[in-house]
Amino acid sequence: MDFTWAEPFIQELRSLGFDEACERAVRTLRERVPHYSWVGIYLLEGEELVLGPWDGPAATEHVRIPVGKGICGLAAREKRTVIVDDVNQDPRYLACFPSTRSEIVVPLMTPQGRVLGEIDIDSDEPAAFGPDDQKLLEKIAETLAQIWERERS
Repeated sequence: MDFTWAEPFIQELRSLGFDEACERAVRTLRERVPHYSWVGIYLLEGEELVLGPWDGPAATEHVRIPVGKGICGLAAREKRTVIVDDVNQDPRYLACFPSTRSEIVVPLMTPQGRVLGEIDIDSDEPAAFGPDDQKLLEKIAETLAQIWERERS
């Protein structure tokens, strides 16, 4: 996958406020990466992840996810990127869409390691997410966390 568009896009995100940057990120990721079938950002409120901006063919019923539940909750609890190559083989997966085959969840964290939320992406392709996806999404998550920090300092 060619991600040459990503660096200028990340620079563009840095010029935006947090809410607008999140909205632009989900829309652009879904438009630019063919194997991303649903893209959402969850923000941490207390001990729950609450769905914020998203882009995809339909809404998910999972608008609030407790930390520790599902793949999203696991990524927040463990403060790390989680990739599931086959959601049908992972009992932790919270089913959203029958077509989903794989998922990647990347936490948004402050430099001090505080989880702010996460980027959640589903794909209709099995094993859709590789090292390039992870690198791209972790860079976008880092950028969004920096914007969040900038607005609150």
